[in-house]
Amino acid sequence: MKTLTLLRHAKSGYDDPLLRDFDRPLNDRGRRAAATIGGWLRRSLAAGTIADFDHVAASPAVRCRQTIEGVESGMKARLAPLYETRIYLASSATLVELVAGFADHHHHALLVGHNPGLEDLLLELVPPGSDLRGEAETKYPTATLARLEIAIDRWAQVDGGRAVLTHFIRPRDLDPSLGPDD
Repeated sequence: MKTLTLLRHAKSGYDDPLLRDFDRPLNDRGRRAAATIGGWLRRSLAAGTIADFDHVAASPAVRCRQTIEGVESGMKARLAPLYETRIYLASSATLVELVAGFADHHHHALLVGHNPGLEDLLLELVPPGSDLRGEAETKYPTATLARLEIAIDRWAQVDGGRAVLTHFIRPRDLDPSLGPDD
């Protein structure tokens, strides 16, 4: 059994029109959301309801780096990510290829990246029918964490329709002030 946790970067700002997309930083709500997700991870790890990550791969974009910093702050722990340029704005096909290349001694990997690639990956790996998948299909908001359990022994076996979505945690589920603006 392998566990893959997907984390979409937190909400970024569009304040500087001269800034490249890659360099966009988190806005205030994004920083709060990342720390909130980190707090949920800390509590879940302490309660033993989830396992700690033994591999972290992330997009090197500024908003992903800052999301990781916020999560680490909330967790009160370091994640030690490996930054992989292929994750930046990757398609689900690229992400499947990346995950298939994870070393088999890793059992619980965290992948931090962008939409639509992460959402498409989740929808490809998790078969239709569950309520959580339906929520993810409706919208995969920023700073949302999705935990997938995959009945495989080796990462190279990852393919569509074999995962079970066990958690779909949105920042607004933990703090309503982090929900969408009305």
